[in-house]
Amino acid sequence: MSTTPRIAIVGAGPGGLVCARILQQRGLPVTVFEREAGPHSRSQGGTLDIHEDTGQVALRAAGLFDRFLALSRPDGQEWRLYDRHAALVRHDQADEDDLGRPEIDRGRLRTLLLDSLAPNTVRWNHSVQAVTQLPHGKARLHHHDRAVEDFDLVIGADGAWSRVRPALSDAQPSYAGVTMVEAHFNDVDHRHPGIAGLVGGGTMTAKAGRRSLVLQRNSNGHVRAYITFRGPLDWHTGLDLDDTEAVRSRLLALYQGWDESLLDILRDNEGGFLNRPMFVLPVPHVWPRVPGITLLGDAAHLMPPAGVGANLALLDGAELAQAVIGHPTIDKALDAYESVMLPRAIDNARTTQQMLTTLMPDTDTDTGADSETDSGSDAAAFPDPLWPAGGLLPDAAPAHTS
Repeated sequence: MSTTPRIAIVGAGPGGLVCARILQQRGLPVTVFEREAGPHSRSQGGTLDIHEDTGQVALRAAGLFDRFLALSRPDGQEWRLYDRHAALVRHDQADEDDLGRPEIDRGRLRTLLLDSLAPNTVRWNHSVQAVTQLPHGKARLHHHDRAVEDFDLVIGADGAWSRVRPALSDAQPSYAGVTMVEAHFNDVDHRHPGIAGLVGGGTMTAKAGRRSLVLQRNSNGHVRAYITFRGPLDWHTGLDLDDTEAVRSRLLALYQGWDESLLDILRDNEGGFLNRPMFVLPVPHVWPRVPGITLLGDAAHLMPPAGVGANLALLDGAELAQAVIGHPTIDKALDAYESVMLPRAIDNARTTQQMLTTLMPDTDTDTGADSETDSGSDAAAFPDPLWPAGGLLPDAAPAHTS
């Protein structure tokens, strides 16, 4: 970069933070605007498997790979697949020497990235309302308090319901026909031994037709459950989502006939249920080159949470920062970045759509062991825990900022 640009990143998720980290490593000033009140204002979601060819590439570029490994859980790569009768169909053991996809709690990854930034890089409690293009390749940020700031580059890393995206594209997320309902278990090895036995050290999926149950072990004996089913967005019509027992009753009816050990996932959770409908952007999602504005992660390519979202966001952020560092102008940097990012996003979005159809078919036919093991598509276990940070309507779940 021949001059020092003024850069804003909207959104303090993994992609935005790794982008900021790499820019700062090369001495480029950057400000991250985040609408959350602070780094601990809400839960950051579940565990992420960080892939060798995407997320790990980004962390290496940021100089954080060794610190990531110290926090990661290679044993979390264990994966179990059951049918609805709780018969084990497939069991992939964890190899602690295999660093292909080690797990890390999303909150720990975010803390790692935040701690790597210069003090006051992130402006907390700063909600961006819109971005507009200015002459001479600049962009203007419109803040929630009606203040404005001008930048040479504004990067939308603000997830599914991006406020930056409308400056580039008219595309809006649409419901994918699948909903997740999240539940939680604490101290599972002592308080919920049946749940601990199902999930093992990593992730467990039980599925049949239009429905699945997923358990995902996090650190410190915490397990997240994702009750996932194909159905209408308004599946809860007439139901108060804050009424835990009413939601439980509705879900138990939906999973009638499943094994009792699996139904304990619906019966024994601690606290309430969180409604998480799944939204996606159209495929392909592209936009004409707009000087001074671009997107990364879910803001650019919201897709079904089949294990790639967080990794693509990290890779997007790293590659965008490297393009800015390596090109003489912002416009040339964005041309280089988008020419790689957009085709990659289209390929991954199409693949995840196909996986969603396989994992959650539009049929109630019970799937047998042969079809499960032969497809190979279940290797990326549902869900991608980046989803809780960017995949909800603003009012789709209680206590969630999305």
